[in-house]
Amino acid sequence: MSPATLCVDPVTQEIIEGKLMATVDEMGIVMARTSMSPVIYEVLDFACGLLTAEGELVAQMNGITLFTGTFGVQVKALIAKFAGNLFDGDILLSNDPYAGGTHACDFAIVKPLFAEGRIVAYAINVAHYLDVGGSVPGSLAPNATSVFQEGLRLPGVKVVRSDVFSDEILNIISENVRLPEIALGDLNAQVATVRVAARRMAELSSKYGITTVQAAFANLLDTSEKRSRAAISLLPDGCYEATDIIDGDGVSATPIVVTVAVTIAGDSIAADFTGCPPAVAGPINCARGALQSAVKTIIKAMVGPQAPSNEGWFRPLTVIAPSGTIFTAEKPSPTGWYYEGSVHASELVWKALAPLMPSRFSAGSYSSLCVVYISGTDKSGQPFIHIEPQHGGWGGSEHRDGANAVIALTDGDTYNYSVEVIEARFPLRVKRYGFNVEGGAGAGRRRGGFGIVREYEILSKDASAYGSFGRTSTLPWGMDGGGSGTANVLQITPADQGEPQSYGRVAHIDLKSGDLLRVVTGGGGGWGDAQQREPGLIEQDLQNGFLTEAEASALYGYERRIAG
Repeated sequence: MSPATLCVDPVTQEIIEGKLMATVDEMGIVMARTSMSPVIYEVLDFACGLLTAEGELVAQMNGITLFTGTFGVQVKALIAKFAGNLFDGDILLSNDPYAGGTHACDFAIVKPLFAEGRIVAYAINVAHYLDVGGSVPGSLAPNATSVFQEGLRLPGVKVVRSDVFSDEILNIISENVRLPEIALGDLNAQVATVRVAARRMAELSSKYGITTVQAAFANLLDTSEKRSRAAISLLPDGCYEATDIIDGDGVSATPIVVTVAVTIAGDSIAADFTGCPPAVAGPINCARGALQSAVKTIIKAMVGPQAPSNEGWFRPLTVIAPSGTIFTAEKPSPTGWYYEGSVHASELVWKALAPLMPSRFSAGSYSSLCVVYISGTDKSGQPFIHIEPQHGGWGGSEHRDGANAVIALTDGDTYNYSVEVIEARFPLRVKRYGFNVEGGAGAGRRRGGFGIVREYEILSKDASAYGSFGRTSTLPWGMDGGGSGTANVLQITPADQGEPQSYGRVAHIDLKSGDLLRVVTGGGGGWGDAQQREPGLIEQDLQNGFLTEAEASALYGYERRIAG
């Protein structure tokens, strides 16, 4: 009897699904505890998953949103490349953005999981490496014009054969990155996680049998598909369009107009990005795998945000886009800052669907991860690279104000560094970390959430920085008459108290000891007419220091309402 026709009793089905979730969570714990890079064990810039023998995702941990959406595309690309040439004990490595990946810094480690001599599943771990070579420390030059400037690419290789590491691959990695000890340590951690998955899958197959396990996979995917189609069918059929602007590509500040048409027809949905511009010169392009992942994020928020994710939820979805666009870049277009481009694909679909589900979708957010790379040498003369995503303001929704200081849409369940870790690991001192109330947020019946201000005093005598901020000119959009949000900005105040300099996408900033680097993230857009905001909520914002009396008057007519 084939897995497709085998009936699995509900209790066994629930146990197997629970085992899958426990396995991916265990993979995540092992990764966080054994990795050497703080961007992994502190920020949690990684994700783990399990897939069927055909490459369909059945379980994932809470992790980087954009990673989990690419799992299936990456594994299917590897299955095609190694057809008939995978054996028990093999582990694959790929960091190719054009084969379903994201950018060269994200290493995907994939292990085929065998039982009774055949592949029954795949385990995957994708993690961000601090450096993979290239033209700048950290590898992500904001002004790169070719993928060859963005470091080492290994588009599908066997890093482990018969459970033994390939010395040739390890030597290639160590000789091409700036922090080889950390890179190889993170690689070992990733390999440990997929080996954990192999043990757990062997236990599951031994207890219930391969056929039952694979039937449970099929049931899980089919059930999620049915739930997804049911949710989509409740929405009105039609074509819903949205446009947005990307604030430059890192090479040019010229605004880039992007668009989407989302069509709902019965229980299916299609997102059509036809009409978006060709791949740009700078590295905010993303490849097709990242585009598909960006759209999946929004569809999941619409059809079942609380349920565990798997590929079944996305069977009703079709993503349409010509090749070679800003969202479907091809070699050699740079993709280093892909998340700064792909977030606009997410927000386009979000913006198009928000009027249909105002209780679930909010107005526009600060969007950009506002990542800054700070590098140089510490007091002992050793090189360091500090990378950190920043939190910001999300948009207001129909019934509640926007969230304050939450990570951007692309990054999912990740964090920034604690102050103590930053000051212990890097020649930096955190001078301020708080809400960006001075910048404000989008006014509305439900206001946007507030961004943050994070200030770093440079303690190194030999340091530099670069970054790529979006939403520096084009502000987060309001909904239903709500006001626009506020801008992101990177500021440098020299140690001699000279005039602060402001930046968006910047390729290089020389820093000296005592300079102050300030990351300012914007507030989200507002929802609804600001004049309809309840006086009690305005008074609460005044008490919390989120508003001044003058702002309350100008934005909400507060005194006039009281006087009346």
